[in-house]
Amino acid sequence: MIKLTFIRRSVFFALLPSLVLANEQYMEHMQILGNQDVLRTAGGATAFISEQSLELFEFDDISRVLATVPGVNIREEDGYGLRPNIGFRGATPERSRKISLLEDGVLIAPAPYSAPSAYYFPMVSRMTSVEVFKGPSAIKYGPNTVAGALNLVTRPIPTAYDLGLDLAYGGDGYQKAHLYHGQQVDKFGYLLEGLYTGADGFKSIDNSNAETGFDKTDLMGKLSYQLVGSALAHFIELKLAYADETSHETYLGLTDADFIEDPDRRYAATQLDRMDWDHQSYQINHYIEYASFNVITRLYQHDFARAWRKVSGLGNNSPDLLSVLSNPDDPQMQAYYQLLTGQAEGEIELGTNDRSYQSRGLQTDAKIHLNLADLAHQISFGLRYHEDYIERDHYTQMATMTAGGRLDGLSDPVDAAVNREQADAWSFYIQDSVKFDQLTVTAGIRREQIDSLYQNRKNDNDWLKKETEIWLPSMNLFYQLSSKQGIFAGVHQGYVPSSPQQNDAAIDAEKSLNYELGYRRFGQPMNAELVLFYNDYQNLKESCSFSQSSNCPLDADFNGGNVDIYGLESQFSGLHPLTGGLDLPWSVSYSYVRSEFKQSFVSDYPQWGQVSAGDRMPYQPEHSLTINLGLRANHWQVAMQSRYISEMNETAGTGETLSGQTIAASWQLDLSGSYELNSQQSLYLKLDNVTAEREIVSRRPNGARPGKPRQWVVGYKYRY
Repeated sequence: MIKLTFIRRSVFFALLPSLVLANEQYMEHMQILGNQDVLRTAGGATAFISEQSLELFEFDDISRVLATVPGVNIREEDGYGLRPNIGFRGATPERSRKISLLEDGVLIAPAPYSAPSAYYFPMVSRMTSVEVFKGPSAIKYGPNTVAGALNLVTRPIPTAYDLGLDLAYGGDGYQKAHLYHGQQVDKFGYLLEGLYTGADGFKSIDNSNAETGFDKTDLMGKLSYQLVGSALAHFIELKLAYADETSHETYLGLTDADFIEDPDRRYAATQLDRMDWDHQSYQINHYIEYASFNVITRLYQHDFARAWRKVSGLGNNSPDLLSVLSNPDDPQMQAYYQLLTGQAEGEIELGTNDRSYQSRGLQTDAKIHLNLADLAHQISFGLRYHEDYIERDHYTQMATMTAGGRLDGLSDPVDAAVNREQADAWSFYIQDSVKFDQLTVTAGIRREQIDSLYQNRKNDNDWLKKETEIWLPSMNLFYQLSSKQGIFAGVHQGYVPSSPQQNDAAIDAEKSLNYELGYRRFGQPMNAELVLFYNDYQNLKESCSFSQSSNCPLDADFNGGNVDIYGLESQFSGLHPLTGGLDLPWSVSYSYVRSEFKQSFVSDYPQWGQVSAGDRMPYQPEHSLTINLGLRANHWQVAMQSRYISEMNETAGTGETLSGQTIAASWQLDLSGSYELNSQQSLYLKLDNVTAEREIVSRRPNGARPGKPRQWVVGYKYRY
């Protein structure tokens, strides 16, 4: 069973796992509520997924990991979760761009201010915990504060000798090799970690034996030095990481009829489609703690480069790909459909989207406990300077579909989009928690100052420079009813900045007022949290990307006006003893989310179209339910995760290619089991998608797409 627990200490300490755990004093600051009989009185709905929970199902896909977190909406795409689409509380899931994505407390999206779409996402297989922050707790983690933040925590340097090995093999040629080793020697500590995952893929391409799988490699090293004796926590740490991926993925899906016949088919036109990327990360952390004051400073830089060649069109004056696959029997579309499937000869346009990104910055977060006017204050504050950029070098080439249904020959490249967007940002937050008997009042404010620049590198006269400044307040009240339960209420300002190339006179930044009211309980026989939330958007903003459709201007922003999103998030978990040595762990998560546009309008954004007041937003299920059940004994355990997602709309309004179409409701069942051979070795077996569910998970970017089929994996673990 994936077990959700809540952060006991401040979020600040929850974001320190990359620091070395060199003494017991520092380890106490890393404690999580799941290991302590303490009720969390911090504001905001916050969920924690532990290392034990991550290892239970051995998921490589973050969407499956987050299935037990209420209020999370996800649009699947490739079946393996290579480029996840994650949203919180109804925010668009497209490329996870509405959430603040962090690794070890540092922004990790390739260019979180200039181009927040997360075409790079860290491998969850190497993480030791995952943290989700919603509501007022998100005010610390800008720039995007409408939905919340997701923090992925890497393995800390161990205090003693630690060696781990994980080898796995599974269906569709799945392979995993994971090795790590580290220890603390006097004042020095180190950790070396390497992870490889890959698969042959579950799809097959017409008239071709071209690959459809992927290979991913992730390497990380950490080196630390304790600057003073054990009486004071004072460390410096260097973290270096490298990752790369080659995946033979495409944006071209299938017609609905072809999907029904064979969901794992790929058309002949996709045989040259391929993504290559590499990512480097450099980070220096400094931590010091003295009495009731502590501070962590992080200096970081991330470099990301990618090239993704994929079918992008059918030549001049041709219809867009989504229109062809949505109406293949239309006489005007039949010839294009035959060309995509290799039944006719002709030219196919391939777009290679070369992009390079860099983000870097310096941030300091501090916390102090003090008494003022006989009141206990817990003050957190932070300052960050961040700069990032994206450089696009997109080009197109024409390939020829031959009589045998093979693509042959590539024309000379033709520039498509050659530009640069960059942003420099100063951000600051301060938050104070004050306790009045059973009442804890937490108030805070965040400031974002962003200077951005857009430059068309083919036209020196096409540029835009702008400055943005905004203050984002938050407040939360928690009233402790007893040592195990309490009620809370909060409000905060949500914000998502506009793109550097968008003129703010025409496109507004996204703003909202977000409210929540909840109940929280911790301890036997059950942990529980229920939250009512209401997000009042003054302006909803969306951006066009190739991951949605080729039928809109790339990176253009669109105004959606006033939108209401409201709902209920609930989660319950417990551990029920059955007999001596046998326990039944369980958890239930349920979400209800409803969205409504408050006015009617017509938009060129392909997921909106002609919107009428009262229309719902796309890719937001009203109901989602996850049930986890397990059996756990001294040397073995088995677990089941079952998830239901209700129907989702492909578009909000009418007049678009996918208007009126829906993603059908679905059930998904995963099983896992493990057996300890001895104290150092274990075997595990897991089965994803037990019922072989093969429904359409999305018709974007271009055509119907399946989720992952049934897959078995068997693995061996060794730890010394």
